[in-house]
Amino acid sequence: MEKILPFKIFCLENYKTTHNLTGKAALDIFQKYHIFDYIIEFYDILHSLGTLYLISNIDEFIAHH
Repeated sequence: MEKILPFKIFCLENYKTTHNLTGKAALDIFQKYHIFDYIIEFYDILHSLGTLYLISNIDEFIAHH
C-alpha cells in the first residue's frame, strides 16, 4: 500500500499537467470519477504503463463513466 500513494500523486500531477488544469480541477475530476479507486484496483497493471498511455487510459475510463 505504501507504493500506491506516490503513484496516485504521480497520476494526478501528470493528468493535471497534460490537461493544463489546476490541482483542484484535476482532483475534482479524480474524485468525481473515482479515479483513485481505479488506480488502487488496477495498480499492478497501471504502474507498468508509460505516462502518456497511462493518462490516455484514465481519459478512456472517464469517457466510459
